[in-house]
Amino acid sequence: MEQLDLHPRISSALRRSSTGHLRSVRDVLSLSGPDLQRLTGLSRSDVQQLLTAAATACRRRPPVPALLIHRGESPGFESGLRLSLGCPVLDRLLRGGLPAAGITELSGESAAGKTQLALQLCLSVQYPAQYHGLNSGAVFICTEDSFPVRRLQQLIRGQSVLRSDVPPALIHSLRFSDHVYVEHAADLDALQVCLSRRVPVLLARRLVRLLVVDSVAALFRSEFTASDWLLRNQQLISFSSRLKHLSTEFNIPVLCINQVTDVFSSDDSFGSPSPAVSPALGLAWANQVLVRLMMRRVGGVASRGAQSSALRRLEVVFAPHLAPGGRDAAVWTEGVQGLPPDSQSPQ
Repeated sequence: MEQLDLHPRISSALRRSSTGHLRSVRDVLSLSGPDLQRLTGLSRSDVQQLLTAAATACRRRPPVPALLIHRGESPGFESGLRLSLGCPVLDRLLRGGLPAAGITELSGESAAGKTQLALQLCLSVQYPAQYHGLNSGAVFICTEDSFPVRRLQQLIRGQSVLRSDVPPALIHSLRFSDHVYVEHAADLDALQVCLSRRVPVLLARRLVRLLVVDSVAALFRSEFTASDWLLRNQQLISFSSRLKHLSTEFNIPVLCINQVTDVFSSDDSFGSPSPAVSPALGLAWANQVLVRLMMRRVGGVASRGAQSSALRRLEVVFAPHLAPGGRDAAVWTEGVQGLPPDSQSPQ
């Protein structure tokens, strides 16, 4: 087996098992924790150390210059890799989809459609590259609400309608729900454990190629008071650094859903404040984000057959490779779709 930085006790157990199932790092990562305990006789904590060391060994590669990452030229698995949103209209807005370099933020008010789009990406990532997927699964970290299983199943059933570009036989052959790995993090400590231990194992085993955090603001808003702003910013930068490291090492898109906060101005004729919204967490977080998108309701209703949907708008706030702009969208039973230009709301 490849050389790993392990306690002698763990190394000794591996040598005893090397004549059986454990001859390489790949063998270690292909087994579950309980199976490793049974084969090696190690404790649960020793097995966790072994898995962490194996995952680290798998992802060792030369560092990527930051300038290349921000240009979308990461020399990882594929240069300029994009993950489709599952809709040609929205993909054109983003020049192909989410970049596999750095953090993409999707912010918006409640019920704007942010989680809907994140779920859609968890299915899009599973398609082969010829259909603008990454041929792998997704890990979805929930920090506030329970995972919307029913909506995911509804989207799976609607894939043949949403993805008319994909042969029905291929859609039916994909076991979508088996490749969405759900994690729940109730506090920052649990989130740190998830990102430093469990997620790297999934990535190293090539089980996932998309990381979603829903939402990034929930924990940082609830665990710190206004006077703790310095500590909060330190924790926020540490968290974002971890996300960027995972994105760079494994060349994967990272999508963080963010809440919004009210911003008041006095632009109306009566001089009273008029509310607007901006992404939560301030400049400390904004400086860590590569692409900032916002989804909002714009008023009006879109109709199609027996379905109707409140109009949404997906907007590019900033990105190094995109011009500011937006597209109107609707949330149908089968998923989120951009609307043709002639049906978009006035800007």
